[in-house]
Amino acid sequence: MRSGFIAVAGRPNVGKSSLVNAICGGKVTIVSDKPQTTRRRVFGIANGDDYQLVLADLPGFQRPLDALTERMQKTVDSSFEDLDGVLLVVDCRAHIGAGDRFIAQRVFALGVPVVIAVNKVDRLKPGHIATQMQTAAQLGRFLALHPVSAKTADGIGELREELVALLPEGPQYYPADQRTDLSVTEQIGELVREQALLLTREEVPHSITAVVDEFEEKMIRASIIVETESQKTILVGKGGSMVRKIGMQARPGIEQLLGREIYLELHVKVRPKWRQDDALLERYGI
Repeated sequence: MRSGFIAVAGRPNVGKSSLVNAICGGKVTIVSDKPQTTRRRVFGIANGDDYQLVLADLPGFQRPLDALTERMQKTVDSSFEDLDGVLLVVDCRAHIGAGDRFIAQRVFALGVPVVIAVNKVDRLKPGHIATQMQTAAQLGRFLALHPVSAKTADGIGELREELVALLPEGPQYYPADQRTDLSVTEQIGELVREQALLLTREEVPHSITAVVDEFEEKMIRASIIVETESQKTILVGKGGSMVRKIGMQARPGIEQLLGREIYLELHVKVRPKWRQDDALLERYGI
């Protein structure tokens, strides 16, 4: 049995979470095009007959601006300990530049094998992919370089095999049917937040979080937390239209997670400056 831990590193929005979901074969962590979508370390678990690959999906590297982003960066820093390797992700559709080089410098200094994934190669011309791979190859002394698409799953099988080969012999850290280390209520809160991020305008996303208040067999009550009354107005929508839409779009994913139909009741609450409040951040599991 091979088992171990691989950290997934890269700039915000290079597709780290989508890649973790693809490698693990299902939903592990939420995805959106908004920066700071991933706020905590989430373990994605890929199980095979003779391996257990645990991927640490991390927040993107950033300069801390408040208590929230400071905690996020501490999560990144502390996650680079006791690793069997690092998966460094770059975006094939974006310029590979100073931000990628900064992260690569940190990653290659760890002294563990580094595999580079050039993500989002779907529907790109071969010449562009080749150029981006040449640029990515200059980031450091990598073990392997893989062009992949989390969206279409191209190259995912080969990348998974490469990562599994890095793992030492070891125990099964999680049950074979477990795909993430998040609790069920944490996963539900994240699914609600995902839909809120998808449906709201640019001024709201960083200020949104979601928590489960009541969790019963057929009834779930959850709160969407924002910082201002104006943000609450946006989240509630005219006559409650937005919060209802968030609930409608979140419920199928929650029902798939639980394997049963549920009634989802959402409320929008204002918690001024919650991103700067350590006590609230602790309560919200960030």
